[in-house]
Amino acid sequence: MSLARGTPLLPFGVSIVLIIGGLSLTLARSLESSSGVHVMTLLPVGLGLVLLMLLLWFFRDPERTCGQGVVSAADGTVTHVEQRQDGVRVNVFMSPLNVHVNRAPLAGRVVSVTHHPGGHVPAFSKDSERNERVVVEWSTDIGSVTTVQIAGSLARRIVPYISAGDEIAKGERFGLIRLGSRLDHHLPAGCESVVRKGDRVIAGVSTIARMRGEK
Repeated sequence: MSLARGTPLLPFGVSIVLIIGGLSLTLARSLESSSGVHVMTLLPVGLGLVLLMLLLWFFRDPERTCGQGVVSAADGTVTHVEQRQDGVRVNVFMSPLNVHVNRAPLAGRVVSVTHHPGGHVPAFSKDSERNERVVVEWSTDIGSVTTVQIAGSLARRIVPYISAGDEIAKGERFGLIRLGSRLDHHLPAGCESVVRKGDRVIAGVSTIARMRGEK
């Protein structure tokens, strides 16, 4: 299993390891002075290895087999589905335990990639729509599609992999939200959602919508 592009092993990962290492050394000295057990080397090493494994797990990037129809751009749980006359909106909440790499819901051309600064309230809050976000406009065979990557309280950085003018295949990686957050799909008229609130979806694999009449 590979790591996601933009994985913050340096300097973010090293900083965390150093902080935990310092705290564990302090704890080890305290335990050694009170019990006489020599733990100054074992405890920091053990905690450091656990931390490294967690970091690698958080930023894993597994290979995927692309699904049918319009696929989810994010791993996570569907939190909102809205069928409107002008299209469909599907929101997916990504927890810190989900894969954080985002994938194209359809094949097409990137029209624009726009970064909007903002806050960092929890992604499941209604106020999260004012959070930092990256809006990607796509030109696809079914019309204009928009994905919105929204940073949350833990996710403080969105890492786009694409630029305006890029051609991208369905299911191809287009960005990363560190430590999870939320991704909104805005699909054109003629689409029908096939997911409901509470459904769990996998980026690039799970079908979230189809064109009317499409099987």
